[in-house]
Amino acid sequence: MSERPVPASWIEEVRSRLAAPAPRRLAPGEQREAAVLVPLFVDAGELWTLLTRRAEHLAKHRGQVAFAGGGLELGEDAWTGALREAEEELGLPRESVLVLGQLDEVEAPTGYRIVPCVGAVPSQLQLTPDPGEIAEVYRVPLRALADPRLVEDRRIVFNGVPRQVRVYHFGAIQIWGVTARIVQALLARLGMPMSDPGDEPS
Repeated sequence: MSERPVPASWIEEVRSRLAAPAPRRLAPGEQREAAVLVPLFVDAGELWTLLTRRAEHLAKHRGQVAFAGGGLELGEDAWTGALREAEEELGLPRESVLVLGQLDEVEAPTGYRIVPCVGAVPSQLQLTPDPGEIAEVYRVPLRALADPRLVEDRRIVFNGVPRQVRVYHFGAIQIWGVTARIVQALLARLGMPMSDPGDEPS
């Protein structure tokens, strides 16, 4: 999809790519269930997504770049939780999101198991981010995330263990950890893959 303008039927193409093979789910465990919304929209013939920078005063993942989302409430499924969180954090009306599909479930070292829910949103949607949770919202073209010149595989030591982490650079922001793994999975599903970054902390 990155080599030509996004077709008018992009919604059906993305749905097809997300449907097969079916997204993987983690084995049952102790982690808390969570979900994030991965919004997609078309602008100037390209696919874009929305990312946020979390507020600095938050207890977990403060200041990190992430998709809107969080832990599921009692009785919620992944889509219900992702849409609720996006509405709370971004002011994104849940009725404005068209369901496209899901990506592989990912595990975060903070004790969450996260289902990324991919949805289409209007390109000119006006958002009202909650300043208590969101410091900034970024519109990011997927083409930039698939550009190898903007991708870094960095060697770090995390909890005493050497690891290789993938970092996506876009302007002044850096996307890493679980969010980078979700971005990588999305690009692979859409035919814009990068090489395997290995095991990454969040």
